[in-house]
Amino acid sequence: MENIIVLATGNEGKVREFRAMLADFPVELRSLNDFGPIPEAKEDGETFDDNAYKKASFTAKVLGLPAIADDSGLVVEALGGAPGVFSARYAGENATDQENIDKLLKEMTDKTNRAAAFECVISIAVPSGPALTYEARCEGEITTQPQGKEGFGYDPVFFSKELGKTFAEATMEEKNKVSHRGRALSEVVSEFDKILKWLKQRLDEAKPPKPDHTQFEHNDWSEDIMVK
Repeated sequence: MENIIVLATGNEGKVREFRAMLADFPVELRSLNDFGPIPEAKEDGETFDDNAYKKASFTAKVLGLPAIADDSGLVVEALGGAPGVFSARYAGENATDQENIDKLLKEMTDKTNRAAAFECVISIAVPSGPALTYEARCEGEITTQPQGKEGFGYDPVFFSKELGKTFAEATMEEKNKVSHRGRALSEVVSEFDKILKWLKQRLDEAKPPKPDHTQFEHNDWSEDIMVK
């Protein structure tokens, strides 16, 4: 039977990336879209690390299954690190990718320093609380207008010097080799056999102990009253 791990996201773009990277392992990856409505984890942490753990731990506890969550975002030097942990909702709660991009490009108008980086933290948690953490970063710069139609989020305006194109102009395979999430996932992949063993150990530790029947070994079950 495959190991079941929940990806604590409903973002199909992220789901595709995770499944592609972990396709060779004996694990069944499910997303939040595979379950009924569950409460949303509060992403009120001050760092990507905080939010990744909050999402992974909350999902694991609610569903009773190991969970993987990532928190990632765009850090722009000229904007003092913004949008940072607010990347997904830079233009407001429930903002679309296009709305976030539009706000970013407006904020970057006339900025000569267009240096930026994507940062990612991946947290793998079990229902009892413990978690593993992986993190990575990739450097680039913000374009003056969207380029490309692949990817999601800020991909159309993030130019990767390593690829010589925006993430939205790259194939998934190209992007995974250099992206923040791809690099963090590569670390996960390189240790995934150990991770699976760690998950099994933590899940086994959390199981209730088997009942001890030795206290009943002298009982005469033929009598109405048990002998203590």
